[in-house]
Amino acid sequence: MREAPVTPNGDRIRWVELPGAEPARLYLHGLGATSPAYFAAAAAHPLLAGRRSLLLDLLGFGLSDRPTDFGYTLEEHADAVAAAVAAAGAARVEVVAHSMGGAVAIVLAQRHPHLVERLLLVDANLDRVDPDRRSPGSSGIAAYTEEEFLSGGRDEVAERVGPFWWSTMRLAGPEALHRSARYLVRATDPTMRELLLGLDLPRTFLHPAADGEPAGADTLRAAGVRVVAVPDCGHNIMLDNPDGFAAAAAQALGQVLGQA
Repeated sequence: MREAPVTPNGDRIRWVELPGAEPARLYLHGLGATSPAYFAAAAAHPLLAGRRSLLLDLLGFGLSDRPTDFGYTLEEHADAVAAAVAAAGAARVEVVAHSMGGAVAIVLAQRHPHLVERLLLVDANLDRVDPDRRSPGSSGIAAYTEEEFLSGGRDEVAERVGPFWWSTMRLAGPEALHRSARYLVRATDPTMRELLLGLDLPRTFLHPAADGEPAGADTLRAAGVRVVAVPDCGHNIMLDNPDGFAAAAAQALGQVLGQA
């Protein structure tokens, strides 16, 4: 495990690093998750192994510090990730990012274009979402005020998300979880989708085949974004179908048959 301070107060982001060839590959998790748990098997898969890999936990989540005075906007998350990547000595990175991590990755590429070589988005958030307390995900968390979430809403969310997601969500700082969800459903301005359309780098969007085409798929393709369906999976593509994810990811990243 490695770490780097990423705020003026010295709050630290931590990541698990696998040695290998450059450019480094940066893995970013979704809301309430942690990259080592969600991406370790993918990074070590024969189709993807051999590349220096940074399995990084966003500030407030997993192994990283949980400051209560950090804003946890998507922009602040992206800037903190950029500081960690710089501290790791990685000149440029390929970013593999799931769900909320995909939203952070898009903002990272827009704000720090010198760092990002290509994007592989795994069923990532692209648009604004209305808060809905019935939802187990970000929209449900964002439906609480922060005071409500800290005084009992977090326990209600634990019941709704189930034991698998809660096993990593419980590691997140409560303020980090709520603020991240709130800013994720609010989206950036322009939205993450609009930012993604304007990026000038290789971009791929993976989605579960069972869900059908994501909204705006034709517009994504017209802007040069590859839209790829992965069979036999839900939202957690890399966990539900490791081989299918690795095959699609290797093609998107130009690492076919284990060749870097």
